[in-house]
Amino acid sequence: MLKNKKVIYFCQECGYESSKWMGQCPGCRAWNTFVEETVSSKKSPAGGGAAGTSKKNDPVKLKDIRLSEDERRLTEIGELDRVLGGGIVPGSLVLVGGDPGIGKSTLLLQVCRNLAQSGNAVLYISGEESLRQIKLRADRLGEFNENLQILCETNLETIREVIERKKPNTVVIDSIQTMFHEDISSAPGSVSQVRESTNILMQIAKGLGISIFIVGHVTKEGNVAGPRVLEHMVDTVLYFEGDRHASYRILRAVKNRFGSTNEIGVFEMRSTGLEEVKNPSEFMLNGKPSGTSGSIVACSMEGTRPILVEIQALVCQSNFGIPRRTAVGTDFNRVNLLMAVLEKKVGIHLAACDAYVNIAGGMKMTEPAIDLGISLAVVSSCKDIVIPDGVMAFGEIGLSGEVRAVSMAGQRVAEARKLGFDTVILPEVCRSATEKIQGIRLVYVSWIQDAIKFIMNK
Repeated sequence: MLKNKKVIYFCQECGYESSKWMGQCPGCRAWNTFVEETVSSKKSPAGGGAAGTSKKNDPVKLKDIRLSEDERRLTEIGELDRVLGGGIVPGSLVLVGGDPGIGKSTLLLQVCRNLAQSGNAVLYISGEESLRQIKLRADRLGEFNENLQILCETNLETIREVIERKKPNTVVIDSIQTMFHEDISSAPGSVSQVRESTNILMQIAKGLGISIFIVGHVTKEGNVAGPRVLEHMVDTVLYFEGDRHASYRILRAVKNRFGSTNEIGVFEMRSTGLEEVKNPSEFMLNGKPSGTSGSIVACSMEGTRPILVEIQALVCQSNFGIPRRTAVGTDFNRVNLLMAVLEKKVGIHLAACDAYVNIAGGMKMTEPAIDLGISLAVVSSCKDIVIPDGVMAFGEIGLSGEVRAVSMAGQRVAEARKLGFDTVILPEVCRSATEKIQGIRLVYVSWIQDAIKFIMNK
């Protein structure tokens, strides 16, 4: 029964192969990442499934390669096009990951609908749902035309044959964990199957110039299930963030060979599918209380887009020997660092206080530019000072209490003015980039003490 089969151990992080289990991978130095798989020892035919053809490939001069103006195809979903870097690049391989039920299949079906309506041939391949299930979801999303074709299949050789015969412009694979190749004896979703399936899809995408979207499920740690080498092979990696029980979704590019990796797209889940949130700042500030202490608006840059968020802080006397510190939506260690600066440089006693910091709206912000907002929110709650609703603050704080410069200060101030704010507290070193902006009061500070003095005198 085990003839022509042997046991191989694969590293889930880098794909390193070993004949025996090891605690630490020699390739990536990660611990406890080896998994056991049974593979066939039979040799695959030469050419790796390309019918053994020996085609000569000659190098091409770089100056002879021509690019057209309409190289990218727009999905008609502005938030997705921004994250992709301006649209879909022909021949690209895009991995879309996220928790179950977050909206991956819904978004890609909407992309298929828009591309089909633009005259592109689209093939949607599902290994998880039946044709009737896909039809039920499609009926909720709107009208589809004949340019979209559906295939329920998990065999990679069959999928390759269909793609080569139909020659679509775009292909969606839902999901990569269900695909298998007959030459690999392990189960679908294993390290070797995922790696081989992705390799075949990459050959199809680059050889035929077809854009392929791959859906990948994530583990409980938040990583795409399967080997880490999967993310290395694809051109773009997109992650869906957000609570599936909430209405908002955040699409973030963690890898993009054709654009920036800092861009995000904000969506809202509705009964008709995912709707774009054109102004995330207004969306995040919706429901902000007025006339309460411990609340201030800060600005963080996500790619080229400024996003205003409300920072909330609650400081109270601790009833236990060890004070509690909680941070939701931002870095916990960063909050502790800023509280230490307030204790040492400003003289505000927080050592015996519980402190809770929250980024309202559910977004995760780690940019140092929100340091000033966090510090002012903590001081506001501790001293019970109400910061006026029209005040916005941004700036990085150093260990000496100095307020340091941040990038794109002009765009942050312009966004605050657009949303109706009348005062912005910002670093003194950003004066040259913002002093020409009219219609809003700019308060320049060099030290955290200057910013605290300003809000206490309001």
